[in-house]
Amino acid sequence: MNTAIEFKNIKKAYGDNVVLENFNLTVEKGDFVTIIGSSGCGKTTALKMINGLIEPTEGDIFIDGENIKSKNQTLLRRNIGYAIQGSVLFPHMTVEQNISYVPNLLNKRNKAKTKSAVNKWMKITGLDEDLKNRYPDELSGGQQQRVGIARALAASPEILLMDEPFGAVDEITRGQLQTELKRIHSQTGITVLFVTHDISEALKLGTKVLVIDKGKIQQYAQPEELLQNPKTDFVKKLVKNSI
Repeated sequence: MNTAIEFKNIKKAYGDNVVLENFNLTVEKGDFVTIIGSSGCGKTTALKMINGLIEPTEGDIFIDGENIKSKNQTLLRRNIGYAIQGSVLFPHMTVEQNISYVPNLLNKRNKAKTKSAVNKWMKITGLDEDLKNRYPDELSGGQQQRVGIARALAASPEILLMDEPFGAVDEITRGQLQTELKRIHSQTGITVLFVTHDISEALKLGTKVLVIDKGKIQQYAQPEELLQNPKTDFVKKLVKNSI
């Protein structure tokens, strides 16, 4: 297997408050890792370390075997898709401008390449072409979230980070977006890390599930393994709630 991301002996502390400790994790290329745990357990911190938004207090993070400390942080971020709750689109830009933002930075003057990336990802995320010239406030919550995902994918990154991306939409839209995301993952083979506080969402989407509690990894396993063989009381309780 090829390793996409590796956390080695990571610790993150703010003064006396230790958020992550002795955190070691290997994510293989093409995995869809869902990350779950109680709030404040370090899920988002771990996610934001991958694209350098948060720096570890101790330890190293490697992407494709390369220490991210040695990379240009701006370029690192441009090459990693990032989608968060509520999509956070640029309100003054149309759907097309939002999705083409990063490809424009990467493709510079190659407008045709950017245009084809926008068309491709709108299609893949199930967005009608006639939405291109609309602004975010003219879209439904589900459409905004799709635009956020299309924007995160438009630079064709190898890694996609998602922080509770479906937290702000209704149940029906959420179900549709989950199905859509599973399809995108199988279609592209991209490596996805997806933070959620919903165990059934974690089990439905993940090829692997990472359970964190109080900054420590409780279990990292395939959904079936987690259901059949929960390793700690914390995992047992989580799984019980999902059934």
